[in-house]
Amino acid sequence: MTVATALTLVVVTFNLLHGGPWSEWTGDDGHLERRFEIVASELERLKPDVVALQEASVGWRRGHVARRLAERLGLHHAHTAATERIFGFRPLGWLATGLIGFSEGPAILSRFPIVATETIDLPRCRKRFDPRVILAATLRTPRGDLVAYSTHVSRDDCQLARIAEIIGARRNGLPSLVMGDFNAVENSDAMEGFRAAGFLDAFRVANPSAVGATVWQPIEVSTPTATRRVDYILILPGHRADVRVPASRVVLDRPGRKADGATLWPSDHHGVLAAITITPRASAAR
Repeated sequence: MTVATALTLVVVTFNLLHGGPWSEWTGDDGHLERRFEIVASELERLKPDVVALQEASVGWRRGHVARRLAERLGLHHAHTAATERIFGFRPLGWLATGLIGFSEGPAILSRFPIVATETIDLPRCRKRFDPRVILAATLRTPRGDLVAYSTHVSRDDCQLARIAEIIGARRNGLPSLVMGDFNAVENSDAMEGFRAAGFLDAFRVANPSAVGATVWQPIEVSTPTATRRVDYILILPGHRADVRVPASRVVLDRPGRKADGATLWPSDHHGVLAAITITPRASAAR
């Protein structure tokens, strides 16, 4: 009989704060380059296996931020540009983002090979010209293919309901990881919908009573100001493996410094880290 061997993943989700669609023209991007260095240095220290990014930008000045970060960390990467989908006719979106020299969207960085990707459109129930998507990446782990999702939704419960529906329908043998900026607090009806559908909130599993605030943090103030939790690592258990969350915590929640010594936070969001242990069941291992 084959012995089922556990796989422990260190997973991080983080909203990078891109600086805005006109930043390539104005050069005012909220000190993105210095913040990039702060984020990259901290992620090098944390050594994550999987990173979900939101507001990962591509532009004339800063290049492809997700790709640059992946190269710095020695990880594979996938990225999709949500802003290119602003119009129903995609070429218009490509033209608009090309003219301003800026696009942004979710990304996934992985220590494991990324063998497939897919971009899934989310409904626009409230804001017609605010395209939101899910990026799905299939990661080839030593225990089989695992699907990780990165998303950044607007304040729209119908998008969160659709995410739960889509990922629930795609449930497979290993757990599914759903990470991102959900723009919803955990006691909201939208987040209750995830719990009712069987999703686990990694931070809350490991920390039954901790606040875990991730927003909002102005990047140039000297004091911490985050009071709400809207960034999540959710886990939908698979059919052929057990999952545990031995630890989870808020990360990227300490300021760095600008060249002049002034305070500079990594983003207006903090990140979330979770250690996730996946153990294939004995029947699946056989």
